[in-house]
Amino acid sequence: MALELRHLRYLLGVAEHGSFTRAAEDLRISQPTLSHQIKQLERTVGAQLLDRSGRTVRLTDAGETYVHHARRALGDLAAAQRAVQDVADLSRGCLRLALTPTFTAYLLGPLLADLRTAHPGIAVNVQVMPQERIEAGLLADDLDLAIAFHGTHLPGITATPLFTEHLGLVVAAHTLQAGKREPLPVSDLATRPLALLSTDFATRSHIDAYLAAHRVRPHIAVEANSLQALTELVQRTDLATVLPDAVTHDHPLLTPLALTPAMPSRTVALLRRENAYQSAAAHAFTRLTDTLIRARGYTLA
Repeated sequence: MALELRHLRYLLGVAEHGSFTRAAEDLRISQPTLSHQIKQLERTVGAQLLDRSGRTVRLTDAGETYVHHARRALGDLAAAQRAVQDVADLSRGCLRLALTPTFTAYLLGPLLADLRTAHPGIAVNVQVMPQERIEAGLLADDLDLAIAFHGTHLPGITATPLFTEHLGLVVAAHTLQAGKREPLPVSDLATRPLALLSTDFATRSHIDAYLAAHRVRPHIAVEANSLQALTELVQRTDLATVLPDAVTHDHPLLTPLALTPAMPSRTVALLRRENAYQSAAAHAFTRLTDTLIRARGYTLA
């Protein structure tokens, strides 16, 4: 029997779910068909790949070895397919992009608007996730590019610094007296009511570390797991928040106020997998990112 790609996908499905039933549901085929196809694969390979004797289905030693190479083969084939479909004139193409949550408030919209204007044929898949998941996704070739923070990265990740992100207090413009925008001492955050990101955000951890270093217990009136919720709330109330200054660029009703001592800044970076194939769409996005950063005056400190 000739080996076909579906056999590899079926084996990976069973290995992932540890069950023929769940794998069949996910693959949208019947369980008897799935079992028959796996047996065909085992006959072709000449080895038992799955241990069916327990409550869950597990890979045998031979199965572990075979799945390792099968995953890599399917990944290489997917990359080859994207390369064939990639068109240098950018009349079509695909970009798989990921970014950490705070960039949705001021960077994602302008970047995708520029990409859409310049190259409307490019389809974009956007995922918002924590940085550790982003780097794992890049290494697994599930992503082409990502916007995250520079620092210590997993082996195989290449980071190109883009600009320095500054964080500070963000308030509604209507709450300020005319012309009064002098820096506020961090101690003021002990009494000023705040709306902050929830503790599952890396930015919140950054804020908490800063406040703890200055022995300030903030007056938190609202916590939210949505940047949009925070910006909507702050521009309509007397609450303040702590976010990147750049958030105010697309929110004219919001105003940044510096804190003293200043919060530690962060370096924003474009991440990719080292030596990964870079499509024409990825190159176009990189160029548009550089252009937007210059136009907005974002600089590396």
